[in-house]
Amino acid sequence: MADAPSSATVSALPPSAASSPPRVYAIANQKGGVGKTTTAINLATALAAVGQKVLLIDLDPQGNASTGLGVDISARGTGTYELLCGFAQLPQAIAATRIPNLEVVPASVNLAGAELELIDLENREFRLRDALEGKLSHWDVLLIDCPPSLGLLTVNALAAAEAVLVPLQCEFFALEGLGQLTRTIERVRRALNPKLYIDGVVLTMMDRRNTLAQQVERDVRGHFADVVFGTTIPRNVRVSEAPSHGLPVLLYDHTCTGSQAYILLASELLHRRRNGVPARPQAA
Repeated sequence: MADAPSSATVSALPPSAASSPPRVYAIANQKGGVGKTTTAINLATALAAVGQKVLLIDLDPQGNASTGLGVDISARGTGTYELLCGFAQLPQAIAATRIPNLEVVPASVNLAGAELELIDLENREFRLRDALEGKLSHWDVLLIDCPPSLGLLTVNALAAAEAVLVPLQCEFFALEGLGQLTRTIERVRRALNPKLYIDGVVLTMMDRRNTLAQQVERDVRGHFADVVFGTTIPRNVRVSEAPSHGLPVLLYDHTCTGSQAYILLASELLHRRRNGVPARPQAA
């Protein structure tokens, strides 16, 4: 597969896994359609379900994470755009969800023009970091849903985060462009955020009946070893249906294989956080 980075390019774990909460994760992949927003919504829900206080920051101008959590467009008057541009403080930008322990900073159409506006602002790469600094003690976990690009919005997320989660679709071009993403993360780590590391790669839309998907999984695990989560997210129609109802799949159908996979993923993420070593639950 083209443009595949070597496993030495990324670090699965920080030098010390002992870190005080909250932990801030950027969920990033410049390729669209890989399950990035779906992972953000359902991982946030699964973490909230086990008692973690979670804040999801929707940094994608499409606003799909906000929609998937049932936040109506009319309720997005203040959100990530206002936060980045300094028109609002974090408490003003937060919207409630129907899920206990889970809140969201929603995205509106205004965010589409933010990249151009940020160019002329002071500390343009650190607008999100500065907006969050000193205001996160209420939460255990922050998840930032990045847009499908490596532009200034994603750079803001990487500058504000401690760790990166990379959803990767189990298809032929799975590794195409991943090298560019890891190089961007490395540049951000050197220039803007020395604490940044890749916590893990999440294999999504897995169909174990498909020989090619199985080969992709072997190739990805061969490249990245324990950087790849043991849990895989299966291709599941209930996961696809849930956003149209404004619900995470865990609320739409908690018994389906997709829901069970995200519960396993949340468990594995927390295990890594507590122990500093990857857990290996059985893949869904």
